[in-house]
Amino acid sequence: MLDQDHIEEVREIGPDLREAIAAGDAERISALLDPLPYSDALRELLALSPVERDGVLELVPAELAAELIEEAPDEMAADLVERLEPERAAEILEELDSDVQADVIGEMDADDAEAVLSEMDAQDAADVRRLAAYEDNTAGGLMMAEVFRFSDKDTVGKVLRTFASEEDDFERYRGQHPYIVNEAGEPTGVVSLRGLLTAKRSAHLTDIMVRPMTVPVDMPLERLEDIFDEHPFLGIPVVDTDGLLVGVVSRSAVAEAVLERSESESLKRQGVVGDELRSMPTWLRSRRRLAWLSANIVLNIIAASVISAYEETLAAVIALAVFLPMVSDMSGCSGNQAVGVTMRELSLGLVRPMDALRVWFKEISVGVINGIALGLLIGIVAWIWKGNPALGLVIGAALALNTMLAVSIGGVVPLLLKRLGQDPAAASGPLLTTVTDMAGFFFVLSFATLMMPWLI
Repeated sequence: MLDQDHIEEVREIGPDLREAIAAGDAERISALLDPLPYSDALRELLALSPVERDGVLELVPAELAAELIEEAPDEMAADLVERLEPERAAEILEELDSDVQADVIGEMDADDAEAVLSEMDAQDAADVRRLAAYEDNTAGGLMMAEVFRFSDKDTVGKVLRTFASEEDDFERYRGQHPYIVNEAGEPTGVVSLRGLLTAKRSAHLTDIMVRPMTVPVDMPLERLEDIFDEHPFLGIPVVDTDGLLVGVVSRSAVAEAVLERSESESLKRQGVVGDELRSMPTWLRSRRRLAWLSANIVLNIIAASVISAYEETLAAVIALAVFLPMVSDMSGCSGNQAVGVTMRELSLGLVRPMDALRVWFKEISVGVINGIALGLLIGIVAWIWKGNPALGLVIGAALALNTMLAVSIGGVVPLLLKRLGQDPAAASGPLLTTVTDMAGFFFVLSFATLMMPWLI
């Protein structure tokens, strides 16, 4: 945990930082931000106005600016970079690894991105364009283009001399093992650091190398996660369709992608689209939220129309109003459990859209048991509370059936949405809520209409 002195330091830095920006004092700005953890430094940056943020990124050393850009979510990072002059933006991006560069460039407007790329080193720009073309959450989309590679004709001595003479560049390889490639560029081996230190300097790398495991550029995140769970690798070489070595995907990149996917799906289920931060423009945040909330208004009107069709029944048995939200809410909870399990299995690659029938059978089995149990429970409560066994029967039967419907929808709809190319994380929740509300109201009120002589 941060100590109290550090907390106070973070709280008091704002006025000094603004004063340094106004004075154009680059050294003072760096002295204020550099000692802070990058998350705290980014917090201070985002607390500034857009113009002040531009001033910070223009004045501080490119290395520090790059660390702040890397710490920010991709969408915010792209916004920060887009506001800079292309020459300065390119200078900052050059300090980042190629996979981070591609993530930021991929979020930028096409014209702004091309303006920045045109100012970068030609080879670096080509790597970024290539990486940005790969699908997100695949080996190609997660890999870095920097590879610690050597020829199959090189010796142990050359590798060791590289370690000694290129220490700064070596940092960009994130501790990769040296990979060996043939003349065509195909990976033929990998050598361990232990093997390098125990071998003679005159030994050829082919004498101590072992055959490397490789993954194709289109391997999905789920499979990459499994491989890193099964093996203690820090990185795995990535090959293109011709078998040529094009990059390395690291364990840390896969772990970060898994975490980001989980956070993104959780936010989408709550109607938050994109990397929303409160430092973003208010109108942008409002417009994104309203798009989701407006759709929910329409869906809720549809659900409320069921109540309108049974106004006479509801007026005659006013006790039903107490139990309507209970039936819809409890069924919704059951449905959300089913959605959560399906989303989890989708992310792990354990189910596909073609498995919808099997998933439904598994869910309805649970739904029948839980529906009957919950129906009996709430039915008994309604009977005792209102002293009417017929009311208990109506409420209990409605909840039981709605629970079965809810788990069926929650289990299967994400798969159907996936099949249709829609985002299951964003759309499953509103659909489930609408259907469970509408069906719950219908079951309660239609059963009550049939049982009216015993309810009055």
